[in-house]
Amino acid sequence: MCICHAGGAALLQQKKDLMLIKDMGPNSVYYQYTTTGWMMWNYLVAGLSTGARIVMYDGSPSHPSPEYQVQLLSEQGVTEWGTSPKFLAALKQHGLGTMPNLENLYLTLVTGSPLSVELSEWFYQKFPRHVATFSSSGGTDLVSAIVNGSMMRPFYAGELATKCLGMAVEVWDLDGQNIEDTGEKGDLVITKPFFSMPVTFWGEDGMEKYRKAYFDQFPGVWCHGDFISKNPSTQGFIIHGRSDGVLNPGGIRFGTAELYGIVDKFDEVVDCIAVGQRRDHDTDERVLLFLKLATQKPLTKDLENRIKTAIKTELSARHVPSYILQVADIPYTANGKKIENVVKDIVSGRVPKIGGTAVNPECLEEYKRFVDLDSMSSGSGPVRAKL
Repeated sequence: MCICHAGGAALLQQKKDLMLIKDMGPNSVYYQYTTTGWMMWNYLVAGLSTGARIVMYDGSPSHPSPEYQVQLLSEQGVTEWGTSPKFLAALKQHGLGTMPNLENLYLTLVTGSPLSVELSEWFYQKFPRHVATFSSSGGTDLVSAIVNGSMMRPFYAGELATKCLGMAVEVWDLDGQNIEDTGEKGDLVITKPFFSMPVTFWGEDGMEKYRKAYFDQFPGVWCHGDFISKNPSTQGFIIHGRSDGVLNPGGIRFGTAELYGIVDKFDEVVDCIAVGQRRDHDTDERVLLFLKLATQKPLTKDLENRIKTAIKTELSARHVPSYILQVADIPYTANGKKIENVVKDIVSGRVPKIGGTAVNPECLEEYKRFVDLDSMSSGSGPVRAKL
């Protein structure tokens, strides 16, 4: 579905963020690795309107190695670097040698998915301490951010510092009550209009589709689709995943990002994805956690147990997945987002809607074998992880 924006309104929203939140101006050099199909491309180009110089990169960020992207920051004198948790994870996995001179770099903007505590701590072990980190959440929907970092607020690992200027952000429960100050998890909503609200959706019945997408759950209030909470101690926000991807075994709602933050700590795991499985005949949902390992060796019982113990200890016994399974690859969009909903549909026995944004759609075929886990032999490799 194509979203129609007003060009001037979108630019005004972006200039507000870039100039007033990120302090971007004529002395800035802004580099954001992005495809032209991601909203961060529009955001990068908007940097020109502040007088900044922008850097564009044509090719894979992993060529000749992820480490070259850091060298590029030094070569170009980049002051604001836009990246993603997925790229930082690849950089961590590859390893960093001698760090180049990054004296010009003062701000790293991390977006695309939640930045885990593990990656945050690794970043400051490798990068200069003077570099501020803005973990942000926004979307193509508004071609900008909703919650972001701030030069006037401290950065806490795993958190987003504050609401963006002019954004009436609240955290609501399913009954539409503001639970922001309770620390509980709920839906991220925006209660007042903002500059870059879409004009409509392209095509027939565009306005009705636009209304259903954002205003159906809470009439008159923008429901963004993020599962979020506010830390009463730090006043920062934590993104727990997408609301439509929230895991709900036994009525206990929690986000996929909570599991990812734990799995990130295991060097044996390159990547992972968690989904809820509920087939037509199931009376409850159960959580499946899929792992892509650093080696081609089968998932061991020892690694399974260590991951389960870590999840139980740092979260709770209710968070422990029903199955931990090994796969060859994790599906992603071109923007670096895990395609949780498609995997959820596949393992639940439904025919998924696979858009053209998946960069590795061929890997989805493997997930079909996990529809009927109960009938698979307990000795058949990775399926041993049933609890």
